[in-house]
Amino acid sequence: MKIRTWVATLAFLPVLAIAQQMSAEERQAEFAKLDWHTGPRAESIAGKATLKTPNDKTQFLDEKNSRRFLELTGNLPENGNFIVLDNDAGWWAAFTFDPSGYVKDGEKIDADALLKTLKENDGPANEERKRLGLGALHTEGWFVPPHYDEKTKRLEWALKLRSDNGVSLNYTIRLLGRTGVMSATLVSSPETLDADIASFRKTLLGYDFNDGEKYSEFRAGDHVAEFGLAALVTGGAAAIATKKGFWAAAAAFFASMWKILVAGAVAAVAGLKSLFKKKDSSE
Repeated sequence: MKIRTWVATLAFLPVLAIAQQMSAEERQAEFAKLDWHTGPRAESIAGKATLKTPNDKTQFLDEKNSRRFLELTGNLPENGNFIVLDNDAGWWAAFTFDPSGYVKDGEKIDADALLKTLKENDGPANEERKRLGLGALHTEGWFVPPHYDEKTKRLEWALKLRSDNGVSLNYTIRLLGRTGVMSATLVSSPETLDADIASFRKTLLGYDFNDGEKYSEFRAGDHVAEFGLAALVTGGAAAIATKKGFWAAAAAFFASMWKILVAGAVAAVAGLKSLFKKKDSSE
């Protein structure tokens, strides 16, 4: 995860404001302009992995179009993201690769300790959110406690987050590779999360790191990350906070803030299913 300065974060404020001011019709018109790739087809993600989308209900956006998609959903329009959308079920997910190196997976995960760390970060995180003109978010607890699958090399968890608009859910998967970690954040409604997780996992059956990038292909001399599994939940740099000070961990938390914001962006894409039906009928 890259640590960015406050200046870089603040530069996105006008974009967030514009997205919030758009009408539903204006937003849908902008969504229609994106270069949607309709499955089934093989899609490249960050040059590190390939996702074989399963059917014609699955849409994919390259990096450039994913950036615009994030703008339209009120998220920080960072580079390096790749969007997958299931226009039938209504969920979408953002993929991004962190070239932090090979993460050793022998660490035991203490879910209670990790939750305590996340809650302790709520205070400084919300101070920064206030500076950005955003509402406060509070960590309620685990919806799905963090758990690691040794076979698939995947770390998964879901957090319950409380805001003025109620409780939202943020479901995250970290996929470990040879040179870094692929993050996939699922955007879903609380009412449909269980079904959407199941659907998303089926889509991930088509995911694989490219040759030379697989976790099993680690070789002596490869760069090893400074942190382990627990830090992938708390924000990467939190694992070395004792070496670099509290604000190193806080900066990583703030830099990943859009991954939390996406949990409230479901309504922005509510009309996409009808959008693709219209496109199909016109072809």
